[in-house]
Amino acid sequence: MRADELDPEIAAVVDEIAALGLPEWHELSVDAARRVEDEVFSGNPEPPVADVRDLAFDGPHGEVPVRVYRPEAALDASAGGGARDESDGAGGARTLVHFHGGGWTLGTLDSIDGPCRELASRADAVVVSVDYRLAPEHPFPAAVDEAAAAVEWVARNATAFGGDPDRVGVSGTSAGATLALASALHAREFGPESPGVDSVDIAGQFLLYPIAGHDFETDSYRENADGPLLTRANMRWFFDRYLRSPVDAHNPFAVPLRAGDLGDLPPATVVTAGFDPLRDDGVALAERFESEGTPVEHRHYPAMAHGFCSLADRVDDAEAALSAVAGDVRERL
Repeated sequence: MRADELDPEIAAVVDEIAALGLPEWHELSVDAARRVEDEVFSGNPEPPVADVRDLAFDGPHGEVPVRVYRPEAALDASAGGGARDESDGAGGARTLVHFHGGGWTLGTLDSIDGPCRELASRADAVVVSVDYRLAPEHPFPAAVDEAAAAVEWVARNATAFGGDPDRVGVSGTSAGATLALASALHAREFGPESPGVDSVDIAGQFLLYPIAGHDFETDSYRENADGPLLTRANMRWFFDRYLRSPVDAHNPFAVPLRAGDLGDLPPATVVTAGFDPLRDDGVALAERFESEGTPVEHRHYPAMAHGFCSLADRVDDAEAALSAVAGDVRERL
C-alpha cells in the first residue's frame, strides 16, 4: 500500500522540518507543542478568498470561535442575488464545516487557514472552520459535542453566509476528519426526535487521513512508526490526552472503526497516504463504508505522508489530491 520510496517533493519538506531541530510532539509539554505547531504550520493568507470573517457561537461548553471563508458566489447570494453555479438551481453556495487536525490536542484556525482557503476557492464553497476545544483540558467527548453543534449552527445560519442549508457537508484532516465523521454519526443517531437537537441533513463527508482506529500494531503503524511527519509515539500521546479512560477507546464517536454499523451515512471521500501510520485505518474505514452501504470514493496516494494535502503549493501529488477532493465537494454538494 505504499511506494518503495517517499515522493522526492514531500521528502524535501520533511528534510526542511527536520532541519528545524524540533523534538517530537510527545517529547514536549502541551503548551510548547501548541506553540511549535502554530509557528510551523501557520503561514501567509493564501490563496485569496473574497471574504474571511471571524465569528463565534454559543456551544454546549461555551463560546466556539469559527472562521468563515466566502467565495464570490456566496457574497452574491447573501446580498440577495441567489447565485448558484452550474445547474444546481436557486439558492446559495455549497457549504463545508471543516475541522482541523492536531490529535485533538493541537491546532488553531490559523494553522488550517491555507487548506480552508484552498477548499473555498477550488470547490467554490463557503467553508466554516471550527476552533473546537482541545484536550487534555477538554477531553472526549467535548470536541465531538462541539463538532455536532457546529454543524447544526452552520445549517441554521447558512443563508446568512450566502450558503445553502440543503447542501452542507463536513470535512477535516486527521483528528478533524474523525470529528467530521463523528458529526455524521451524531446526525444519524440523534435525529430531530431528540430534545435540543436540530435536524441536519449532511450531504457529504470529506475525510483526509482520518484517525479511524486505535490499534497501534497495524502494518502501517509498524512500517511508519518513526514517521515521517507523524509517529506511533505521537499518536499514543494524542490518544492519552484525548481519552478519559480506556473505555473511551471503544466508543465509535472517538474511534469510528468501533461502530457496529457504518452504513446509512453521507457519501464519503477518504484520502489515505502510503507513508502514514494511519493508512490502514483509513483503508479499513473506506472498505467498511463500501461494504455497509455508505457511498465512498477512496483516494490513496502511495508515495505521500501524513498531512500532505496542506502542501499543495509544493507537492504535485498534494495538488492533485486537493483538486480531486474539491471536485468531490462540487459533485456531492
